[in-house]
Amino acid sequence: MSGTSTRAIPAEGPVPPPPQPTPSQLRDLFPESLPLFPLAESVLQVWPGAHNSGLLPQLMAQRVRHGSTNAFLMVAFLLSPQNGAVPSEATKRDQNLKRGNWGNQIEFVLTSVGYAVGLGNVWRFPYLCYRNGGGAFMLPYFIMLIFCGIPLFFMELSFGQFASRGCLGVWKISPMFKGVGYGMMVVSTYIGIYYNVVICIAFYYFFSSMTHVLPWAYCNNPWNTPDCAGVLDASNLTNGSQPAALAGNLSHLLNYSLQRTSPSEEYWRLYVLKLSDDIGNFGEVRLPLLGCLGVSWVVVFLCLIRGVKSSGKVVYFTATFPYVVLTILFVRGVTLEGAFTGITYYLTPQWDKILEAKVWGDAASQIFYSLGCAWGGLITMASYNKFHNNCYRDSIIISITNCATSVYAGFVIFSILGFMASHLGVDVSRVADHGPGLAFVAYPEALTLLPVSPLWSLLFFFMLILLGLGTQFCLLETLVTAIVDEVGNEWILQKKTYVTLGVAVAGFLLGIPLTSQAGIYWLLLMDNYAASFSLVVISCIMCVSIMYIYGHRNYFQDIQMMLGFPPPLFFQICWRFVSPAIIFFILVFTVIQYQPITYNHYQYPGWAVAIGFLMALSSVICIPLYALFQLCRTDGDTLLQRLKNATKPSRDWGPALLEHQTGRYAPTLPPSPEDGLEVQPLHPDKAQIPMVGSNGSSRLQDSRI
Repeated sequence: MSGTSTRAIPAEGPVPPPPQPTPSQLRDLFPESLPLFPLAESVLQVWPGAHNSGLLPQLMAQRVRHGSTNAFLMVAFLLSPQNGAVPSEATKRDQNLKRGNWGNQIEFVLTSVGYAVGLGNVWRFPYLCYRNGGGAFMLPYFIMLIFCGIPLFFMELSFGQFASRGCLGVWKISPMFKGVGYGMMVVSTYIGIYYNVVICIAFYYFFSSMTHVLPWAYCNNPWNTPDCAGVLDASNLTNGSQPAALAGNLSHLLNYSLQRTSPSEEYWRLYVLKLSDDIGNFGEVRLPLLGCLGVSWVVVFLCLIRGVKSSGKVVYFTATFPYVVLTILFVRGVTLEGAFTGITYYLTPQWDKILEAKVWGDAASQIFYSLGCAWGGLITMASYNKFHNNCYRDSIIISITNCATSVYAGFVIFSILGFMASHLGVDVSRVADHGPGLAFVAYPEALTLLPVSPLWSLLFFFMLILLGLGTQFCLLETLVTAIVDEVGNEWILQKKTYVTLGVAVAGFLLGIPLTSQAGIYWLLLMDNYAASFSLVVISCIMCVSIMYIYGHRNYFQDIQMMLGFPPPLFFQICWRFVSPAIIFFILVFTVIQYQPITYNHYQYPGWAVAIGFLMALSSVICIPLYALFQLCRTDGDTLLQRLKNATKPSRDWGPALLEHQTGRYAPTLPPSPEDGLEVQPLHPDKAQIPMVGSNGSSRLQDSRI
């Protein structure tokens, strides 16, 4: 092939050229591809080992399925270094070199478990369980897991893995709905801001536990009030405020004074928070909390400094050690007096509550929120998987692990609370609580009753820190990945660490108001509104857009191409009908059950509730606003034509790597004016490429591969 510019093929040492098939042998191998044989002969002259490597037969088979144009593009692709493969390379790399991949599948599973298993598993599920019928609550809980939790989890994992893009990039599937991705980013921003404040409080309690006596064990501290009544020292119970005759009867004392406050509650309210009297009265910034917030963000940044490559190593510890701590606390808890009473209270079924809609609503909401659906984190984490990873198996493992952790944590919590109730001589309901009240008031007070209480306190708050960090890693990575994927140029890919640093600094600055004396009011406001019904709306629109706009048959074919098998019939039915119906039920239930937010006896003012609703709407409003924007910039003579063009997949929708773009995603090129074949620019290096004309003769064309 004189005059043809060929690329030198690297080889290690002298390698004898492999035997070259003759044209007659090629015709025998591929009788359907007769028009392509001049091309095949030219390829063999450029690359004698093409047939021996097994790639040329694959190429010819591609021609049979997709036509000679696709086949020629495959030739150009195979000869291009962009593929990352050279003729001497026997193995096919299944890795996204630009974005990176998880080191192995265990890292992805552990990261996803750490993301799904969070503080809500410890402080919300046990409370919901005993409030909604104890053991009877397990029935609707697991029904919702099967029909809503696992299917949605699988959908988001498969969505992100197929496209290898974050929560913004995946909406090339239907550009008009990209606002769903922006809504996910807004939700993750809100959660990331206040979630790290909760972690910083856990850090504060962790450092405070490094003492011989826990500071919230007694009422003899400067911040305590005359209403403080401890449980350890009868001489400190009344602090001089109650008759001495009552000091010996702790149970009677606790029922006597309606104003009784525990030392752990006063430590939390008067010392840690220095709580102000109103959400608008910020007061001073609590410097110890501010310092712990800085520590928390530094830890998160360092663990994500290299993206999933560094966080994937950290999760070996952060995702597994909480189970070690839970087990230690469980073994200690069940050996205490009254532990069985607490566990019985936790599990005793009240079957009459099964017929209440509120119980089913709570079960559906807990499944939905605890798995982290519609936050964008699941899509982001799955986008770093290798293309053919079995995310179907992963979704089942992670979902069941998350729910089993919730049940297990209930045993740990209520064994200790049962012991505390037995010690005080009161009902378990008197000491049970949920939210921050459980994590930073009720449980710490129970720990003071244990021998070597600082040790158990250190373990408990260390567990809370790790549970929170596992979720925070994914929240931050979701934002960083969305930004990097959206910009998409080489510079930002190389400077991803600086993007991570910028997001972490912004998160720290936005979290400073939450460390003020009114911070807890704002934290609970964000928790109640920023990630409540907006998540339900986002998830519902995501289901509808994928199943009915993009088309369920198209999506099922995508999954079959990725996994090698279509989604099971059960998941197909759930995605199309059952899960959207349950999501709609959650939305209706949330609206019907809505009550104005309160904190203890504090009633939030109307303007604060209005801000809460604005935070909730700020994520949902992204969807219609971006849809209108997309409609305005889409070509079309009529509104219907614009709508059709805005909802159909963009040209670059599909697997991110060319090696996975098969079937209907195989690249296609228009024929040349001479009815020959042309190659689109793939690489800046020029090369002389043999072209096949309509008469079957070879010609040379200067093209870019």
